[in-house]
Amino acid sequence: MKKQLLFTLAIFASSQMYTQKVVQLDDCRQMALLHNKSLVIAAENIRAAQELKKAAFTQFLPNFSANGGYTRNEKNLSLLAEDALLPVGTKMSDGSFGFTADQISNKWTLIENKPVPLDANSVPFNPTTNPEKIQWKGYAILPKEAMEFDIQNVFAGSVGFVQPLFMGGKILELYKMAKYGENIAQAQHESKVTELLLEVDEAYWRVISVQNKLKIAKQYRDLLKILCANVQTSIEEGVATKTELLKVRVKLNEAEVMLTKAENGLTLSRMALNQLCGKALDDVYELSDEELVKDEQPHLKPIEQAINDRPEIKLLTQVENVAKSNEKLMLSRFMPNIVLSGNYLVSNPNTFDGFKNEFGGMYSIGIVANVPLFHFGDKFHTLNAAKSQRKIATTQLEEVKEKMQLQIKQSTYKMSESIKKTATTKQNVEYAEENLRYANEGFEAGVITSTDLLGAQTAWLSAKSEDVDARIDTHICNMYLSKSLGILNASELTKTTAK
Repeated sequence: MKKQLLFTLAIFASSQMYTQKVVQLDDCRQMALLHNKSLVIAAENIRAAQELKKAAFTQFLPNFSANGGYTRNEKNLSLLAEDALLPVGTKMSDGSFGFTADQISNKWTLIENKPVPLDANSVPFNPTTNPEKIQWKGYAILPKEAMEFDIQNVFAGSVGFVQPLFMGGKILELYKMAKYGENIAQAQHESKVTELLLEVDEAYWRVISVQNKLKIAKQYRDLLKILCANVQTSIEEGVATKTELLKVRVKLNEAEVMLTKAENGLTLSRMALNQLCGKALDDVYELSDEELVKDEQPHLKPIEQAINDRPEIKLLTQVENVAKSNEKLMLSRFMPNIVLSGNYLVSNPNTFDGFKNEFGGMYSIGIVANVPLFHFGDKFHTLNAAKSQRKIATTQLEEVKEKMQLQIKQSTYKMSESIKKTATTKQNVEYAEENLRYANEGFEAGVITSTDLLGAQTAWLSAKSEDVDARIDTHICNMYLSKSLGILNASELTKTTAK
């Protein structure tokens, strides 16, 4: 029964080891892209910029609006202060208002054989220029109440639109600036993706580096244990001294400390990678590149294309476009603004056909133009400032391109150096392993001392560690070369995963 239980547990453990997932670098990248909060913020910035672009486009379209209001007035409106008396005259043959002699009570006199009316003081006057001196016989009364209007309850409303016809290019440039803002948000998102992938790759290769150094430390400790046992046997046989044993034990203690540091370093490195990938800090899994069997091949890409693919250049290009549009926007302030407007007005009281306490309305349509004339040079100063900002953006873009060319060259040289260094350390490992084999054989044959064997083991440890560092450095250099060439981004990652 006990044997059956042990067999079952062994099968279960082996199946668990077999089904343990092997995590690749692309898996870590994908998990980090899904987990990172700064990318969520950058994605929301893109959505906000897209909505602002849509809002800017609506400025090309007419703006419809409706207005309404109600007013309660204390008093009515009266056009007369009191009843008015209107003289009763006659419509003359020429269509003008006049009078006949029987319609007025003024006395008359002849001047140059023409009848002329006299005023109350018997002074002749011209009725055309002094109509107030006419003494009418008949008057029509106009009551004050007839000219009084009920405005205590006033309702008013309107529905209309305003359609820009020509705004000097303002709306077009504002739309372009909103579009450039969206491109800037996308470039910022891509830049954050690149930074995150760079951080993930560094953490990934750091874990692999510590893992391999941990393996080397264990092998070195095991070698020292074997040597310590052999020296102990040699002491018992009288062919070695305690001094040699003490030297070996010191090295063994140093190896134990080194192994402890490596184990702690591996734990911390795993935690850093897990934090980036959004996994539990104590989660342990196998990485696909732990054996460091894959050799890195440097990426090749034309420098001009590489520079244009960099998110920093995309961002600065859009900043330059914004500066150019802003210059055109400042120039548009010198242009006239022309809009088409249309309205339907409704009111109560209705004054369109007499004065009635009912609703009535009318349509109106028109074109409004505004031409700027003079404002003490304000527009000239803002235009000059916009030109300077455009020159600054252009200069910054050119400067960054020059620096990126230098960065690509440096990354290429470092990659080439790391490949050569890897080939050298690989050969050094072969030499160190061969030297260690000869030292072991010599120690067993008694022709070399334990001190010489310790030296061979230390040389082997140094060669193996330098080889691991060189291989990891090759991956890191290739990673920075990919970044400088604009390859380390989400789109390239998607292509690689699809393949």
